[in-house]
Order: sequence, then structure tokens, then C-alpha cells
Amino acid sequence: MTSLCTILFTLPLLFVCCSARRTYLFPSIEHKTPKQPLQTSRPYNLAHRGSNGEFPEETAAAYLRSIKEGADFIETDILSSKDGVLICHHDVILDATTDIVEHQEFADRKRTYEVQGRNVTGFFIVDFTWKELQTLRAKQRFSFRDQQYNGKFPIITFEEYISIALNASRVVGIYPEIKDPIFINKHVKWPNGKKFEDVFVDTLKNYGYSGSYLSKDWLKQPCFIQSFAPSSLVCLSNKTDLPKIFLIGDTAWRTEDTNQTYLEVTSDAYFDYIKKYAVGIGPGKDTVVPAVNNHLQPPSDLVARAHAHDLQVHPYTFRNEYQYIHFDFHQDPYIEFDFWINKMGKDGLFTDFTGSLHDFQEWTSPLSPGMVKKP
Repeated sequence: MTSLCTILFTLPLLFVCCSARRTYLFPSIEHKTPKQPLQTSRPYNLAHRGSNGEFPEETAAAYLRSIKEGADFIETDILSSKDGVLICHHDVILDATTDIVEHQEFADRKRTYEVQGRNVTGFFIVDFTWKELQTLRAKQRFSFRDQQYNGKFPIITFEEYISIALNASRVVGIYPEIKDPIFINKHVKWPNGKKFEDVFVDTLKNYGYSGSYLSKDWLKQPCFIQSFAPSSLVCLSNKTDLPKIFLIGDTAWRTEDTNQTYLEVTSDAYFDYIKKYAVGIGPGKDTVVPAVNNHLQPPSDLVARAHAHDLQVHPYTFRNEYQYIHFDFHQDPYIEFDFWINKMGKDGLFTDFTGSLHDFQEWTSPLSPGMVKKP
């Protein structure tokens, strides 16, 4: 990339794209007036990897856009570089969402590792230092989405992601996932015997994140911690009282650490166990309401049983494109939102299009005048 800077004026905040490390400008973290508090009266609008329906996922642009659109929480996946820097990136490989293949200096870095019980080949984050990762640029994962921002934004660190939330003019929560902890702990080593979970929690504590769900401290700086690995949630429960969400995959899925089946981890007995460490579950939406040939089938009792165990339910992922909306919703994301919020009783929704979900909620369950969201 050349040193010429490109000014993106599609957002009211300024993004400066150039070869220098900082490719966007943060506003001051100091605010002269009290921030609008987090709304807790309706299901949470969870910005899945930011507003990644518009910008490349897990970039500063995607997170800033989702905050402007009304997200309650910005969600991210946390991985680690070879030298132990925590970064925001979904895949353990760089192939799908960065320009790594254009960097011939890294052509010999392709590897095959076992990840969650299967062999994966690609350019793995754990084989690159943070300095090397800074030379890469993000690209849109899906070919049917806007490609104009490819190559314009870098990978960001966990700390930069946190600063985006803290710099918002209203209270915006964070929702980090400790991603592939078994794999990361195997390939990355930190000083003094620390593990991924230790460094993850230390970072949150350094920025003042603490408190149980809806406590005074939590409402000041809201945070949910999520993971597909139940052993990580148990480990984290001994390090922080921040609320945790146990993520659940499809019905053919097994946990990456304990090798438990979907049926095992959605049993009443397991809900009794996990609620000691977590405040909720995050299932794939098609595990809650199955679909056959893109038509909905009768809902499972997963939501009712989770609620009976005092567990919140935050399903994923809601996307506006026709590829992801079942025929029953007539290709209309607002009909889908209505079904999941008003009929299925969800407590929060992970969406790639935070603006659409925010608009739906403002139309159907607007906040009181004192709680109107501001970007």
C-alpha cells in the first residue's frame, strides 16, 4: 500500500487510511457530560464483529459504524499473535479476511495444524508477530457484500477495540469471545507461565472492566465474555465476576475442549451446571428453530428450558441477505426480528446489520425520551 492517505467520508467520524499503523482517529476519551446509559429494557442489539455487513469484519470502521447505528454491544473474537499480542480476528487463519496472499514475503508461512479435531491449512495467526500482522489489510469475507473497503483497514488489537467502546459518547458494551483457547494455549507462550485466559482477563481489568451482571460497576462498563469452550468459562469464573455466555454450535457439534455433544450441553443437568459459571447461552439460531429446505420447523424447547434455568439466550447470526433469511420470513429481516424477539423471547441478537435491528426496535419498542440513543 502506498503512503497516500484516503479519506473515507461515509461516516461522520474520520478514518484515515495509509501505510502508517494508526489508520483511524479516535476522539478524546474524556467526556464533559454524563454518558447515556446502556439500555436494558429490550433485547440487546449485539453488533456481530461490528457492522460487518457494511465494512470488513472486526475492523475499527465496522465497530464505529455499528455504534453510530445504535448497537448496545460490539462483539469481537480474540486471538493472539506469535509474540502474545491479543488481536481481534475471527479465524485462526488469515486467508479469508486479509490480503495475506498478496504478501509474497510470507509465502513460505502456510502450514497445516489440527484445529478443533480437524486439519486446517492456511496462514495461521500464531505464526506471525504483531509487527508482521500490522502490514496486512482486511477484506470483506463475503463476495456478495461491498468490496470497496478491501485493503483499507488493518487488524486491530484487543486494547484498540476496547478503546473504541470507551470512546463512544454513550455507554457501549463489549462482548469479546476467547477464541479457540485450546489451540492458542498450545501454540503461544506468555512469560511467567501465563495462559491465554490470564492475559485476556488482565487486559479487561487494566481497562476497568469488572462486576456481575447489572451491578453498578458492570453498568458503567458493560461486558459479556463468551466462549465455545466450557473449560475456559470455568477457568475465567475464577478470575473475574464479569458475566459469561456459553456459545453452542449446531446439533452435530462437539465442544472443542471437553468433546461433549450438543445434546449433552443442552440438557437440563448441564444447564444446572453451567449456570454456576455463565449467565446465558449463545446458540446458533437454526439449533433453536430448525429449518428444512429453508422452511422453518417447529421450535425446540431450548429457549424455554434455558429461561427456566435463569439463563439468557443470545442467538446468532442475523443477516439481511436473502441467503440467510428463511422463506417463512418472506425475505424480510424485520419479520424475522419480530419472530425472534416477540415470539421466541430472545434476550439479545447477534446481527451483521446493527442499523436494521435498531430501526426495528425503535419502531416497535422505542426507548423512553431519557434513554434515546446517541452515536
